[in-house]
Amino acid sequence: MVTEVTKGLTTKALGDAGEALALAHLVRHGLTLVQRNYRVAAGPHARGGEVDLILRERDGTLVFAEVRVRRRASHGGAAASVTTTKQRRIVYAAQHFLRKFTQLPPCRFDVVAIDGSEIEWLKGAFDAA
Repeated sequence: MVTEVTKGLTTKALGDAGEALALAHLVRHGLTLVQRNYRVAAGPHARGGEVDLILRERDGTLVFAEVRVRRRASHGGAAASVTTTKQRRIVYAAQHFLRKFTQLPPCRFDVVAIDGSEIEWLKGAFDAA
C-alpha cells in the first residue's frame, strides 16, 4: 500500500483497501475469516459498534481485529488512533457477536495498523475491561 497508489482514494476506499490488505496479512499467518464488518446498533440515539474483521486462530481463539490506515505515520500513526472510545465500541460489538455462543471461546482484541506501506499487527492490543 504505497502512498502514491493511495493518494487519490477517498477515506472509505482507503479503509476498504486497508481491510483487504490486513485480511490477506492475517490469513497468510494462519487465521481464518469468520465475518467482516460486524455492526451492531445501540439504539436510536446512541452509537453502537463495529468490528472490522472477526477471525479464528488455529487454536480456536476468536480474534476481533480493528484495522487502522494512515497514509503517513505522522500524528502518532495508525495504532495511536484506536482511542478508548473506539475500543469500547469494538468491545460492545464483540459482546453482541458472542451472544450466539453457548460456550465462550477464548477471545482477543488485535489492531492491524497500516502506516503508508508498513503493516504492524498488534496482538492483544487491548482487552474488554
